[in-house]
Amino acid sequence: MPEPGRYYDRLAGQTAIVTGAGAPGEDMSNGRTIAMLFAREGARVCVVTRDRANAERTVAMIEGFGGQAFACAGDVTKPEDCNRILAEAVAVFDRLDILVNNVGRGFGGPKLADIDDAVWREIVDVNLTGAFNMCRAAIPALLEGAGKAIVNISSTAGQRAHGSLGYGPAKAALDAFTREIATVYGRQGIRANIVSPGHLYTPHVANNPQLTPLREKRRKVGPLGIEGDAWDVAAATLFLASREARLLTGVLLPVDAGVSQIAGMTAHGLIEGP
Repeated sequence: MPEPGRYYDRLAGQTAIVTGAGAPGEDMSNGRTIAMLFAREGARVCVVTRDRANAERTVAMIEGFGGQAFACAGDVTKPEDCNRILAEAVAVFDRLDILVNNVGRGFGGPKLADIDDAVWREIVDVNLTGAFNMCRAAIPALLEGAGKAIVNISSTAGQRAHGSLGYGPAKAALDAFTREIATVYGRQGIRANIVSPGHLYTPHVANNPQLTPLREKRRKVGPLGIEGDAWDVAAATLFLASREARLLTGVLLPVDAGVSQIAGMTAHGLIEGP
């Protein structure tokens, strides 16, 4: 979908931390589009990524249309960095209403023998422990805020086998962790939900020579027959973070053109069709 052209101040007066919100150059990654859409809808955004230059590019884009944001460099797999990120966000914005854990990374070989101990730990740390660290650091401030919303960006690999022995299980654990947060903190007003992207055209695909030839097949396998992108993820994240979703918690929202809802043979037939 193209960048939305109309905005409704759905996050007016709120503050948000979005991790993994930087990207090289002009790339429109999931995290960058989430940060930009939140700012368009009135939020003040703390843009977090390990590379400050990439975060500053996102901030420049936001400031270019009059939004408010600042860059914060940090590694969410390190608890001390998460505590510092939270402290900086509260120091700048005086509060925290929304946390979006978008950091994720898919890597590791197709066989168990290809995944050594260090790679396994990194897969789990990036895709699961980072969200744990950020939630632990942020929840005390979220309890004082008005929004009290957490949105974790997962993947359909966490619900259906994709042949990813590390990435899929780590995302499945993130889904379970999110539901536990929703249960444990629900009585205190915190909502925790999951956005689960599927076969989207993002910079990760555009810059991967193994994936770009598969674009047409990835499009066809979805019942809708259309190709999604990072703006679709941002729109779903915005909804779950907004007051409009006040009764939703523990929800997993697939953003995948329906791929996760169909059987294998049906999907195969779609690929063979128009």
